[in-house]
Amino acid sequence: MSGVGKAIGKVVGGITGSNQAASGAQDAAQTQAASSQAAIDEQKRQFDKILELMKPYVTAGTGSIKAQQDILGVNGAQAQQAAVGAIEKSPYFQSVAKQGENAILQNASATGGLRGGNTQSALAQYRPALLNSLVQQQYGNLGGLTQIGQAAAAGQASAGQNSANSISSLLQNQGAALAGGQIAAGNQTQNAISSGLGLAGALGGFFF
Repeated sequence: MSGVGKAIGKVVGGITGSNQAASGAQDAAQTQAASSQAAIDEQKRQFDKILELMKPYVTAGTGSIKAQQDILGVNGAQAQQAAVGAIEKSPYFQSVAKQGENAILQNASATGGLRGGNTQSALAQYRPALLNSLVQQQYGNLGGLTQIGQAAAAGQASAGQNSANSISSLLQNQGAALAGGQIAAGNQTQNAISSGLGLAGALGGFFF
């Protein structure tokens, strides 16, 4: 093979190798970026699953807060009256009230004070006292649901922050991979250009 042929073959081989290296760098970068995207998608899927699992507790807590506010009168007198009235009309209140009143009457009958003023006073005071007790009890029960909802909401916030941090890191890795691939491809392209210039120089040396 002539000197010119060897020079051309060497330079062409260098250009071909540079092109292959550039393509390989871009393929590797795309593979790494795709892996990061898959991880990002999984992070989002897991976060959506957490939201789905905690939704009933958050919903219960949100409803219990409103119910507590109704009892306290925060949402207006009408809402407070409706909340207390619902407790008073509930089967539980009616059942307990009836049992208590029967117990008062039976005790008065046994002691001969059925028609006494003390019995009538006890009957008059019993239902209001019972209602007040059940209202306080209801408020406390609702407080338990509110705490559950608050904990669930805090869990959502924590999961969201963790997911955001992970996705941010993955996006940085994805960007770095793509940028690295482009830089590597650019360097290989520059090598190919340099090889081409070298070929021109070599041919010039032979013919001039």
